[in-house]
Amino acid sequence: MTENIIQKKSFEFAVQIVETYKYLVNEKREFVLSKQLLRSGTSIGANVSEAARGQSKKDFVYKLQISRKEANETLYWLNLLQATNFIQLESSEKLMKQCDELLRILTAIIKTTETKLG
Repeated sequence: MTENIIQKKSFEFAVQIVETYKYLVNEKREFVLSKQLLRSGTSIGANVSEAARGQSKKDFVYKLQISRKEANETLYWLNLLQATNFIQLESSEKLMKQCDELLRILTAIIKTTETKLG
């Protein structure tokens, strides 16, 4: 069985988001923005996982489009948390880079699949 790179990367990203959430709650005592980040950042991988078991190619594309939307939202929360000094520049830059990579992979998969669908 071949490795599914988007599932692997989105899961690893979700782990990093959970760790960031724990830091924000325990160290910074931030409960609102961190919850938004947790929700959107872990939703990327959850929707990728659902897409892998989609009922059709259209369902597959739809779930990946949701993942892409959640990745865009995650970038927003990371930017906001950085701008408001809840997370350090180095931490947020690393997460933003990972999230941007997920966006690029998701976009490529969506475009390729849509092309094949006609």
